[in-house]
Amino acid sequence: MYKVCSRCGRVVDYNHKCYKGIVYKKTDIDKLRNTKRWANKSIEIRELSNYLCSVCLDKGIINYNNVEVHHIEKLKDNPDLLLENENLICLCRKHHKEADEGKISKEYLLDLVKKRDKLT
Repeated sequence: MYKVCSRCGRVVDYNHKCYKGIVYKKTDIDKLRNTKRWANKSIEIRELSNYLCSVCLDKGIINYNNVEVHHIEKLKDNPDLLLENENLICLCRKHHKEADEGKISKEYLLDLVKKRDKLT
């Protein structure tokens, strides 16, 4: 079954979702993340961690797939920690999600950062 989309005016499948005209409003945190300084810091943290997930490495697993930089203390709680090495850690996508959900403790992540900094 087809319908005419009220947003774009095209004939589309009945279950089609059109996003034309939807504007995403950037928050102050988004603006902080979209800077050259943050991009450079993110690369620096990945290099310090040898592009490996710190949690996987602590478990004896070498994982360099989908590595992201995670803020241990959330930026919305403390935006001043955007570029602080002590607040940044490399995590794979799975562990990044678990850390955001609170399944991995902040204390554990901070200990991993200290281990990383001792090695460099």
